[in-house]
Amino acid sequence: MRTLFISATIFIFSLVFSSIAHAQNARRLAPDSLKNAPFDPHDLSGVWWGVLARGANFGLGGTIPPMTPWAVERYKAAKPGLGGSGRAQPLGNDPMMNCDPMGFPRIMFWTNYPIEIVQLPKRTMMFFDWFYTYRTIWTDGRKLPEDPEPRWYGNSVGQWEGDTFVVRSTGFDDRTWLDADGHPHSEDMKLEERYRRVDHNTIEITMTLTDSKAFTKPWLGDTMSLRLADSSVEMREDVCVPSEEQRYKELIRNPAGGATKPN
Repeated sequence: MRTLFISATIFIFSLVFSSIAHAQNARRLAPDSLKNAPFDPHDLSGVWWGVLARGANFGLGGTIPPMTPWAVERYKAAKPGLGGSGRAQPLGNDPMMNCDPMGFPRIMFWTNYPIEIVQLPKRTMMFFDWFYTYRTIWTDGRKLPEDPEPRWYGNSVGQWEGDTFVVRSTGFDDRTWLDADGHPHSEDMKLEERYRRVDHNTIEITMTLTDSKAFTKPWLGDTMSLRLADSSVEMREDVCVPSEEQRYKELIRNPAGGATKPN
């Protein structure tokens, strides 16, 4: 009975903690009255909130292509600590739970935190509130490197095709997960993103992932959106602190799941 009471208390505390954190990060959107305001389709700058397609589960969504044997083994070894697949475990091995970089495209799907896009003459920058990190998309005409150094957020180049900003990336560090369920990718992964501003308040994004080492065919994700934030929204310093994350696992996440062994 005592153990049950403690577990219930920890569980309730975790819910309250999550609610407070969510309230602090509650999204404030630009007024709907601005939706039909004039806009430049080539202007993606601003602070935005992500909106996932229904059922995307912090990931690409769409129909997941069959995995190769290599990817199946890595997927089986994944122990998600988050997500809605039913595979979540208190003693998870999600790299994010150790404050390792989320990588790309996964960080795009963490929609409780805003994203800022800044367009410069020779590059476009994407700043992410969560993990307090950034990504560079080169727009100076350079080609993707033929033998890229693996990076957490890849090597990216972008160009305009009509009113669509097309970003192609390669050279991703394969230690990151694609989503909260633990779907893997290899260093050979290639990603194409297509950004189109459809009205003053909305950008639509489609992503296509190609990785023959991990999947038998390309993975076309569901269309996600970026919604323009209210002008009062500012980017914050939301840093993942390893020592704090470890304490959270030991005191809340693991005991709430019936596990007490630290990881």
